[in-house]
Formats: sequence, C-alpha cells, structure tokens
Amino acid sequence: MKQKAKAKTKTSWKSVFRHWELYAMMVPGLIYLIVNNYIPMAGLVVAFKNYNYKEGIWGSAWCGLKNFKFLFGTRDAGLMIRNTLGYNLVFIITGTVFAIVVAIVLNEIRAALPKKIYQVFILIPYLISMVVVSYIAFAFLSTDAGFINKTMGTRTNWYMTQKYWPFIFVIINLWKSFGYNSIIYYATVIGIDSSLYEAAVVDGASRWQRIWHVTLPGLRPTIITMTLLAVGRVFYSDFGLFYQVPQNSGLLYDVTTTIDVYVYKGLMLLNDVGRSAAAGFFQSICGFILVLTANMVVNKVDKDNALF
Repeated sequence: MKQKAKAKTKTSWKSVFRHWELYAMMVPGLIYLIVNNYIPMAGLVVAFKNYNYKEGIWGSAWCGLKNFKFLFGTRDAGLMIRNTLGYNLVFIITGTVFAIVVAIVLNEIRAALPKKIYQVFILIPYLISMVVVSYIAFAFLSTDAGFINKTMGTRTNWYMTQKYWPFIFVIINLWKSFGYNSIIYYATVIGIDSSLYEAAVVDGASRWQRIWHVTLPGLRPTIITMTLLAVGRVFYSDFGLFYQVPQNSGLLYDVTTTIDVYVYKGLMLLNDVGRSAAAGFFQSICGFILVLTANMVVNKVDKDNALF
C-alpha cells in the first residue's frame, strides 16, 4: 500500500512539473493578486480604530463599531446609499440592454472593414479618462458657450440644476461603457455555432426570430456572468463620474453624493480615516453578500450558468 501511495505521489509530481510553463505564466498574476488584493486587507482594522497618524495602524486605539455608527448615523447615510444603489441598478439595466443590441447589430453587418471600424469607434470612449470626459461634458453643458445652450438658444445653468443630472449621468455612463461590454457580448455571439442559424433559416425563421431563439439564448451565460460581476460592485460608483463631471458643484450635492464621493470628502475635508475605512469595508461586505445571493438565485434557476 505504501509503495502504491509513493508511486502515485511521484506520478502526481511528474504531472505538475510536466506543465511548469503554465504555472510559471501564472506566477505574475498571483503576485499581483497577493500584493494588490490580499496584503491591503490587513488595513481593514482601521475601520475599527480611532486612527491616529502618530500611532499608526497598529498603535491606534480600538473603537469597535463607533466609526460605523457615526457613518450611518448622519443624514447623508440614506442619501449616499440611495444614490449608489439607484444609479448602479439603472446603469446595469441600460448598459446590458444597449450593449447586447450593439453586439447583435455588429454581428448582422457582413462587410469586414466597416465592422472593424465600428468596433474601434465604440471602444474609444471606454479608453478616455474621466477627466477628459468631464471637459467634454463641460463643452456641451457650459452656460455661456456650451453646445446645447448654443444650439437650443437657451441659457440653462446645468451645473446648478439637480433635475437634469440623473439623466446626464446615465447618458455619460452609457456612452463610456457600452463599447467594452458590447465587444464582450459580440465575442460570444460570433462563437455561437453557425449550424444553429443555418437550421433556423431552413425552418423558415426570420432575422428577428433567429435573434430571439438562437442569439439571445446563446448570450445567456455571458449575460448572467456579466450581471453577477456588476452586482458585486453595486455598492461602488465611478468616482470620476460623480465628482469630476459635475465639477464638484455644491448645488448638486443631493444627486451626486455616492459612497465613494462621501469617502473622498471624508478624507479630504474631515481627515477622518476611520470613517472612510468603515465605508469601504461596508461596500466590500455588501458586495460579497450580493454576489453570493445572486449566484444562489442563479443556481436555483439555471445551475449550469452559475459562477460556483
């Protein structure tokens, strides 16, 4: 028995070293994950401490849940959670629908050169920095020389009017992110077995019927995966979108304050490291719970497409 166990161990080690190149390729990624994702987790203790710069992380006094109590005891707690969740839910729905539509349209284009040109152009906004986007938005929304006011002959002060900004945020987010998501969905669409489309054509299916009965079912695993990943970050927001694009206007506070913006202002204005860390910790825990919950629901409905 011992000899068999030893022989089995030798065989398993041989199989490991046989593919050492693959493991070597994995090392940089593992180092990145450890340094960037796991080592900083030790800093979570700051959320439970009355942080003092002189004493440092480990020397600062413990304060239990005081930072969380202070964070969610303010009038801004409900506002920032409402804005973060509300915007992200709208972003997920509109972004998913629009990206799928664009991916299907790209698949319907038969000419190779126009298709490549369209792919490049829809991906460009995703690569643009949010700082640049804020200047582009200002070129459209400026009161005196903005494109919208000049074209419509109005003098609307966009940076002082709250009611427009939920729509502005949705439009900018959609414009900036749909290209990347649509490319992912398009990669899935072109991977669908062409024989399924041929069989549908033989059966007399129209183009819309082929999309509905072949393309969309083929996209379902990718849609579920992308949605689960988005749900995991539903308590996070794009700081640049909500802080830089509206020019940090105080009059827009009620519609621009998300958890990330609140944390930044807590650090820059109040210098409250403990409360900011508590907000970040809250975001991580809620995202983790949401991913588990969403995956559990997918497991019940469609087990094959669940993440785990």
